Amino acid sequence: MALIGAVALIVIGPEKLPRVARTVGTLLGKAQRYVADVKAEVNRSMDLDELKKMKETVETAARDVEQSVQTTASDFEKDWAETTAGLSSPEPTGWEPPPPQYKHPGKNWRLKRGAVPQWYKARSGVRTKALSGAARVARYRPKSLN
Repeated sequence: MALIGAVALIVIGPEKLPRVARTVGTLLGKAQRYVADVKAEVNRSMDLDELKKMKETVETAARDVEQSVQTTASDFEKDWAETTAGLSSPEPTGWEPPPPQYKHPGKNWRLKRGAVPQWYKARSGVRTKALSGAARVARYRPKSLN
């Protein structure tokens, strides 16, 4: 490096050497960035190829699973049809239960409160049982130490 610097000092001269050094540095920086961009592009293309291969393997696995599910479903349907074939009665009885009759709830608030599911009442903090004042005192009274 020192030999190259000495030759450059003699050939170019001390006045132009700083400007030439800046220009050479700028060009070397551009060349390094270009090489880094090319490397990054090659790495991206390699990663893209790997992702394509991985996608193909996942797709083939998904197709295999779908086919196995379909075959299992068709086998199940066959078994179900064979099992239920003997269960149907050969002659209908002719009697069907009557459909349930609708009864309007009217203004019965107990029916309206009973229409809300129990799990919803528990989650939203609705009290389902009322305690009288004496029962509440008895329930929350501290136990005696005897």
